[in-house]
Amino acid sequence: MAGNGGIIGPTNTTSFGKNTQTVRTSNTPSAVTTQPGTRLIKTLIVAGGGGGGGICTGQTKQGQGGGGAGGLRNLELSVCGNTALGAVTIGGAGSAGPGSGCAAAARGGVGGDSSIVIGGTTYTATGGGGGGADNQDGKTGGSGGGGGRCSDGGAGNTPPTTPSQGNTGGDGGPGPASNAAGGGGGGAAAVGSAAPGVTVGGAGGAGLDVSGCYPGAPNSGVYAGGGGGGGGTTKGAGGAGGGGDGGQGTDDSGSSGCANTGGGGGGVVKTGPGPKAGSAGGSGIVIVKELDKASGVWSMNDMVDAKENGLWPSRLIMTDYMVVAGGGGAASVFGSDTGIAGAGAGGYRASGYGPSPLQGSALELGLGTYAVTVGGGGSVGAPVPAFGTKGSNSSLGTITSTGGGLGGKYSGPTPGGIGGDGGSGGGGGCNGHAAGAGNEGSFDPPEGNSGGTGGPSGGGAGGGGGATAVGTTSTGGGAGGATALAQMALKSKQGIAADLQKQEANIQKLRVDGEATLQKQKIEGEKWRFSQQENRDMTKLDRTQAELDNARQMEADMNAAKYQALGNVANAATSISGVAGG
Repeated sequence: MAGNGGIIGPTNTTSFGKNTQTVRTSNTPSAVTTQPGTRLIKTLIVAGGGGGGGICTGQTKQGQGGGGAGGLRNLELSVCGNTALGAVTIGGAGSAGPGSGCAAAARGGVGGDSSIVIGGTTYTATGGGGGGADNQDGKTGGSGGGGGRCSDGGAGNTPPTTPSQGNTGGDGGPGPASNAAGGGGGGAAAVGSAAPGVTVGGAGGAGLDVSGCYPGAPNSGVYAGGGGGGGGTTKGAGGAGGGGDGGQGTDDSGSSGCANTGGGGGGVVKTGPGPKAGSAGGSGIVIVKELDKASGVWSMNDMVDAKENGLWPSRLIMTDYMVVAGGGGAASVFGSDTGIAGAGAGGYRASGYGPSPLQGSALELGLGTYAVTVGGGGSVGAPVPAFGTKGSNSSLGTITSTGGGLGGKYSGPTPGGIGGDGGSGGGGGCNGHAAGAGNEGSFDPPEGNSGGTGGPSGGGAGGGGGATAVGTTSTGGGAGGATALAQMALKSKQGIAADLQKQEANIQKLRVDGEATLQKQKIEGEKWRFSQQENRDMTKLDRTQAELDNARQMEADMNAAKYQALGNVANAATSISGVAGG
């Protein structure tokens, strides 16, 4: 019998880390303190990228090698819950190859190592190799630097790890001392390209896309691209994942690797005499993700124990939402009152809907029931004359949108003619009254905007703020701010109008085609009816002819029978006469 209660299967570790991600871009004594239910983490470790190669005095018309990307390691490790993980070290950028040194001294600097300590073990990614210089190979590293003129790319995955942390740099192009191009630095996902021509730099190797493992990670989740080699006519492009482009033209250091990607720096190019430095690499990054994981075969006892202790992962659903609060109410007017301002729109908060700048993050909801509150609109001022009221809040779970601010008017008790604060603020009454502020809930992205300030005495009042624009001020009355829903409605209306035009054109075409088809069908119908009548008439004529032929035949038969009978009578008479004469 198996030791796990009779069910045969692998030993499993349940982790309830809610897939929480922590990003580190600078040194810290502790990466993160794990949650109580966390038993497994996934960690990305990217070292600093190497610098691109430089040119020293006396060398002309040369492009040098791009820096290699920092080593990249993506590991899944066991941890303890509610425990501070160890120190994180972020590898610095490799320095640019200096223009002050010659030979080996002109090569780019090696990037710094990145590491994390977990359970007393240090896990390290190695810095990228510097780009090569004239007759100088690229340096080795997590990924190797590209070679300079007549030289090889540096080796990657040095020291070796499993799986590999990087790739080899590309070779520099052959050519005279006055005309050459550099190879591209290696990347986490591909080797650097060799210089394809005398004046064309090699492209940096592509970085690795880990966005599937770390959703929402910086730089779109692509890291450790190699730097491009320098070229007189065409630069080598930096590899995806932060690699810098190589230099191009007559005097260009290239581009540095992007910070916190581990990208390699671009190699220099220079067509005239004099020194020129390359470009620096990019610094590294460490990401820790606490996993939700429970796969394999489990005994009932283990499952129940884990669930009772809050260690069994719950099913979570990423849920988009749109929560809009009630709009504010405007003041009422009486007698000679003027300058009644517009009230503010209700706060607008959404994910997955509306303009992208206003989209927040989706909710991570477990299975269950969640309260929903729909805020009512603010009331108009009553009894006359009076200020309106603020709109009511709307909410879904932890997401709340604030009611729109009331609209100001010319004068009155506190707050006087001032517009009220809210999801979007109410406009200020005329006579220069201030508008209400928007985004009262201080949310990011903001839920709304301020109203418009009231105009001068006897003039117009401000418009209420909307989700995507502030209210305006005008001597004749300010316009309300546009709302995200209005923009969506306008776009939808435009689309519907276009569809209707297409449908009308199709209907007109179908109408014309239908009329032609109907006429054709009528003609075919007449031809069919005529043919059927003709068939009936011919059948009738044939039948009549047959009847006539039958009658004539019967008459002929009768006549023949009659003549035969008369002949028989005559013969009989002749016979009798003969007997009598004898």
